[in-house]
Amino acid sequence: MNCTFLGHRDCPETIKPRLREVLVDLITNQGVDMFYVGHQGQFDAYVHSELKKLKQEYPQINYAVVLAYMPGKKTEYDDYSDTMLPEGIESVHPHYAISWRNNWMLRESDYVVTYITHTWGGAYQYAEKAKHQKKVVINL
Repeated sequence: MNCTFLGHRDCPETIKPRLREVLVDLITNQGVDMFYVGHQGQFDAYVHSELKKLKQEYPQINYAVVLAYMPGKKTEYDDYSDTMLPEGIESVHPHYAISWRNNWMLRESDYVVTYITHTWGGAYQYAEKAKHQKKVVINL
């Protein structure tokens, strides 16, 4: 089983305990063993950090930071060992890359963990799309 994440760029640190609780439940009770996370904002950063920690406790899980663009000279990462580019993204115009990547992550996932506090923006739109696709959506 696979899981992906969608959330607003800005996100309070107070979600961390609930995020961990949800991730542990997905691993121990729902059989999720693969996680796909983006890299566009604070929510993604919190998820990535927590997945790194949980990998130590649950070595059977895997995760990947799914990039929307080929890495350039100036990037957020020094270590690309936990990143991936979804097949096909190299032919997508950069203007559409994040949308294409988000759609790819939705297609690949059974569960979607969200941090949604308002009904506008990309995170909300993709969370609604996930619900229409009959994904299990868990909003923190």
